[in-house]
Amino acid sequence: MRTERSEYEASDPSPTATGILPAVDPIESLPKSWQSPVSRLMQEAEQPLAFIELDLDEHQRFGSRLLLLTNQRLCELPASDRPPVFSIGYQFGTKLSANIYGGLGTLELLAGDEVRRTWHYTAAVARNVDRFVLAYAAAHRSGPQSGQRTGLDGSWVCPDCGASIPAEQSVCPTCVPTAAPPPTRSLLRLSSFARRRMGTIGAGLALTVAATAVGLIPPYLTMPLLDRVLIPRQTGGELDQRLMMIYLGGLALAAVVAWLLSWAKTYTLALASEQVSADLRLETYRHLQRLSLDYFGGKRTGDLIARISSDTDRICNYLSVHLVDFTTDILLFVFTAIVLVTIDPALAAATLIPLPLLAWLVQRVRTRLRHGFARASHAWGEMVSVLNDSISGVRVVKAFAQESREVERFSQANQHVRDSNVRVNRLWSFFGPTVTLLTELGVLIIWGFGVWRVASGAITVGVLTAFIAYISRFYARLDSMSRMLANTQRAAAASYRIFEILDRKPSVMEPARPRDPGRLDGRIVLRDVYFKYDTRPVIRGVSLEIHPGEMIGIVGPSGAGKSTLVNLICRFYDPTSGSIEVDGQDIRNFSTEAYRRNIGIVLQEAFLFYGTIAENIAYGRPDADRHEIVQAARAAHAHDFIARLPDGYDSLVGERGQGLSGGERQRISIARALLTDPRILILDEATSAVDNQTEREIQRALEHLVQGRTTIAIAHRLSTLRAADRIIVFEQGQIVDIGRHEELLERGGLYGRLYQSQIEMSEQMAV
Repeated sequence: MRTERSEYEASDPSPTATGILPAVDPIESLPKSWQSPVSRLMQEAEQPLAFIELDLDEHQRFGSRLLLLTNQRLCELPASDRPPVFSIGYQFGTKLSANIYGGLGTLELLAGDEVRRTWHYTAAVARNVDRFVLAYAAAHRSGPQSGQRTGLDGSWVCPDCGASIPAEQSVCPTCVPTAAPPPTRSLLRLSSFARRRMGTIGAGLALTVAATAVGLIPPYLTMPLLDRVLIPRQTGGELDQRLMMIYLGGLALAAVVAWLLSWAKTYTLALASEQVSADLRLETYRHLQRLSLDYFGGKRTGDLIARISSDTDRICNYLSVHLVDFTTDILLFVFTAIVLVTIDPALAAATLIPLPLLAWLVQRVRTRLRHGFARASHAWGEMVSVLNDSISGVRVVKAFAQESREVERFSQANQHVRDSNVRVNRLWSFFGPTVTLLTELGVLIIWGFGVWRVASGAITVGVLTAFIAYISRFYARLDSMSRMLANTQRAAAASYRIFEILDRKPSVMEPARPRDPGRLDGRIVLRDVYFKYDTRPVIRGVSLEIHPGEMIGIVGPSGAGKSTLVNLICRFYDPTSGSIEVDGQDIRNFSTEAYRRNIGIVLQEAFLFYGTIAENIAYGRPDADRHEIVQAARAAHAHDFIARLPDGYDSLVGERGQGLSGGERQRISIARALLTDPRILILDEATSAVDNQTEREIQRALEHLVQGRTTIAIAHRLSTLRAADRIIVFEQGQIVDIGRHEELLERGGLYGRLYQSQIEMSEQMAV
């Protein structure tokens, strides 16, 4: 599958590291081992523009070679000190095309539809290859002798739009149509999930308004308490106990009511946020299940797990805690401003002095925080991926004594997380105290201006005291609101990663009006089927008819396209051209789910889920009763070993079937396929990973499984296909021979050579 380029971004790009040579001393900027060969290669007025050091040779073995782009030509230099093995000047209609599949990349020089030259590389240099392709496009657009160069900082001009491309980017930000929107905007998309819970959210907001309003009553009551009760008593007057009790009672009542309303609104809005987060988690997982296999081929399992678990949890925390507090702060800010203006407009105006500086500071910090939190989220996903790899493959780790290596891998990923967070915390540690300082200066301004107003007789001491109480709350909430910036950016980065999944469209689309195939007969017809992974052709013009109930064997060397053909029949992928029909209908017209209910698959490595044996057998038919499960197990020759287990069919199977042998797992897999009673059966190397004795037991189980079903069996052990009605011989994505086992042996050809090599290998192993 094609791998997303974002996984290969350089953390600290430089002109040399990215393969773009500066205008000054370009040869001196090359790696030292290449400087001498390149110097001898240069002709008059020829100057190098860019290079890429590939790490695979023409046989896809590890080795070093250099692709050099000059203002006159493109040439390839071998690792040893020899003349160029390939050189071509600029020609109209030529271009470079880079594609990567898993960890292996292909760089092609195209002249129209003709491939003039092909180079291979690994994912480690994919980033540099992308920039080299763009450099070639820029030089090709300008033509030979143009001398078009990059800047000293590695920046250069886009060949399509003329925009300047920064050194740290491998694609033009102006031309890329799929440029991501600002991550903060992704938070607004959560409103589509919030609409489902508007009743709860509306009640929570009403409670928030009421709680905030009641919370403003105590400072207001301090004005008459001071001016009408305490100050008159201090100046020699009588203490008005009735007024004192009224004001104190009002303060107590307001505190209790505010507490009750705050509890109710916090619970209500927290409940709403949990519901929204649960909906988001479920919808993301549901959409993930709908995506096609090619999406998962370019993603790491740990990163996807982190998105659905950690990122949704971060969003939930943001909605239930930070957003609730922020809403309260906004309301308190507005209500306080209204009260302050009502008490004394001049004094209220003085509170606005620090606000412009705060607004400027927030704007300066916002973008840097957004990128910082995005890097931290990516680093966290990488760390979880390392954990998933090492824990899932713990047997391989221990078998090869690579515990120290895995600890080092995790240490590096953990260090990356730490470094990403440290960069954010360094900025945040400056921002928070600065806001606090500005708010304290604001309170100091109010004190100074307020004392002057009291001295001039414009306001009373009670008014100033109430004003200070309000303004202290005002600035305290302002400080809290400033801290919302970091929380918002964290949640925005998390929601962006979630919606990145939700925005992905399946490559295998459901038809607009899907047909229910019902119970199929199993007649399969392939009509001139072609398929390619991006630009790499895998299936080339395959036409084949498989009759209902027929058993077809598919053989061929590795990489011939056998598994890809089966994936097309299962509609894990759609053909690039041509069609696949089942019972006279194009399978693209069927409901994918209903169509696959007619298909049973037994893979080379049987995957079992954590749970009981009975649950694993009934995975395709959860409603099956115990009698049906036992019957399927008996037919798969699995009942005897299951009955010997301490808890029989209720025995727990460890993750991925740990605790059972390979043959036992395979027979449970066969029982699982039997229980669904499929019309089309796919056997993908079902016996290649077991010993001969276990293979014979599995073959007996398969005899029950294939009866009356259209069966397609892929096998490397050609002896297992003796009973096949026909054997299809595949090579380089094409059918090169068809016949029964004996017929193919008589004709020799590829099948005969494969069979003979297996016999010789068996004889050598026997010796």
